Amino acid sequence: MNRLSLNADSANSASPVSPANPVKKRKLSLERKEAVWGFVFVLPWVVGFLAFTFGPLLFSLYTSFTNYDITSQMDWVGVRNYRNMFFHDSLFWKSLNNTLYYVLFHVPLNTAAALLLAVAMNQKMPGMRIFRTVFYLPSILAGVAIFYLWMMLLNPGTGLVNMALGWVGIEGPAWMVDPNWTKPAVILMKLWGAGGGMLLYLAALQGVPDHLYEAAEIDGASPLRRFWHVTVPMITPVIFFELVTNLIAAFQIFQEGYVMVQDQNTPGSPMNSLLFYNLHMFLKAFKSFQMGYATAMAWFLFVVVIILTLINMALSKLWVHYEGGDNK
Repeated sequence: MNRLSLNADSANSASPVSPANPVKKRKLSLERKEAVWGFVFVLPWVVGFLAFTFGPLLFSLYTSFTNYDITSQMDWVGVRNYRNMFFHDSLFWKSLNNTLYYVLFHVPLNTAAALLLAVAMNQKMPGMRIFRTVFYLPSILAGVAIFYLWMMLLNPGTGLVNMALGWVGIEGPAWMVDPNWTKPAVILMKLWGAGGGMLLYLAALQGVPDHLYEAAEIDGASPLRRFWHVTVPMITPVIFFELVTNLIAAFQIFQEGYVMVQDQNTPGSPMNSLLFYNLHMFLKAFKSFQMGYATAMAWFLFVVVIILTLINMALSKLWVHYEGGDNK
């Protein structure tokens, strides 16, 4: 018996150490093949990104340090474009102030309007789906025709807005004629499209658990307190998303200053009150053919938006509450 056991042990010791090696090799080969095919399928996107996004991005950065005029010149001038932008171009500061004014008032007003509209559309009433559709439609209507429609509505003499104000004894302002009222007119017009944000808030409101409202009601909380202490904290991630995206979009305002002017030969009129940053950049690039200067303006705007976005993300830890309890 001892001899037989010794022979068996010696036979076992002569067998392969890991009989699963072929399986492991097949598994590694399959993983490599999947990785290769994964790179093959993602390659068109990578090529497109390098050719049409990252490449032009680097080219525009280089262009901002040249006197590129689109057709012929492209000489290196260093930081001259940036120096001229900050110290020799008065319209640069005018356009920046106009844009900051618009951002400062449009972003909070549009956010509040979309949220309040969503709260109203979240009520359980007959025909609410029709009202939701009606309020959402303006957000998908865009283009020059809408701007001309609003120019007719805001006409100081025959516009429907001033006529409605006159019915209640208020003398309407010269919306698109008086430089002091042009930007408020644009902000008022943009509130018309708050239905896009309403849709996001409506989805967030319908995701708030009912038992939270029931507990607050049992504790004697009024509807306003329930809204402030239950609804708002539960939808802060959506509010944060809307703030960031609205901020980025507001800095890109362009068409309103190009179309909604009294003198079509002078974009941004009257008195450059609608000369927004992107419009000034567009005129420098495609009217004055100072493409190098325009790309310098574009990179400055990019840096400003990035800084403000990072500040928003840092401050979000103080007021944004996620369902898992992690605000990082």
